[in-house]
Amino acid sequence: MQDNRPLILVVDDEPANLRVLKQILHQDYRLVFAKSGEEALRLAVSKQPNLILLDIMMPDLTGFDVCKQLKEAELTRKIPVIFVTALNHETDETQGFEIGAVDYITKPVSSAVVRARVATHLSLVNAEELKETRLQIIQRLGRASEFKDNETGMHVVRMSHYSKIIALAYGFSEANADMLLHTAPMHDVGKIGIPDHIMLKPGKLTDEEFTIMKTHPQIGVEILGEDDSELISLAKVVALTHHEKWDGSGYPNGLKGEDIPIEGRIVALADVFDALTSKRPYKDAWSIDETMSFIREQKGKHFEPKLVELLDQELDKVLAIKQQYQDE
Repeated sequence: MQDNRPLILVVDDEPANLRVLKQILHQDYRLVFAKSGEEALRLAVSKQPNLILLDIMMPDLTGFDVCKQLKEAELTRKIPVIFVTALNHETDETQGFEIGAVDYITKPVSSAVVRARVATHLSLVNAEELKETRLQIIQRLGRASEFKDNETGMHVVRMSHYSKIIALAYGFSEANADMLLHTAPMHDVGKIGIPDHIMLKPGKLTDEEFTIMKTHPQIGVEILGEDDSELISLAKVVALTHHEKWDGSGYPNGLKGEDIPIEGRIVALADVFDALTSKRPYKDAWSIDETMSFIREQKGKHFEPKLVELLDQELDKVLAIKQQYQDE
């Protein structure tokens, strides 16, 4: 039967210290041992441990040297490193954190402390991996929706970056603006559920067809499901509200003003700006002047006035993104 317990690489040039850590951890984890920095680097690459317990005071390569090399290498930079050391001066800890360690355990070690620190950092790794997996799912769903649309993959890249620029100008933190960058590609995921004869129709939609098209925000919410992660929750907000309008004339729920979540208001503006300034099979690209004139005219109607002002203010950054991610 396969042993799926987390794998920990324990590094120390003193065999007695390795025996102590083995005694503490062997019941809950798989363990691999190294008695030198060089051996630790080889095993980190070949075994890909979930976590490394690393002594500092070793001959030849010190723990600091090993940690630096681990963090510089693509294959090992994400592996969390906990220093296990007799060094406990504040400057030693500062140096360790600066080169990428996640924690310190001082010798002589306490069994309870070792178990608690190891469990904590492995749980953080699991949380980060789950977040990364959810992000990959979102990105792939975004790609799937492109196959049902006349728009290009570069459209979702550009409008996502526009959304981040506007969000930062609005006062979002870097982390929250990045969250919007990653979820904005989900705005049209519901188009996967719209029949091809409507989605791919080259001409204008009939009233009946447009009524069906207007169901794609709710379909998007259903596709994204009931997952309560922050990432999926925000993706659902974006999918559901990016066609709402500031004056209440949008769809699907006719929300008005600040009843529309700010993320939906931002994505609505970014989406329209890119759609207007991009060539499509059914239309030529509008000039920047024409686009901004239309958007200013829609201030207080389709778009929140403050967001229009921020788009004006950040236009140079937006145009730099447009230039960087041109359609092929």
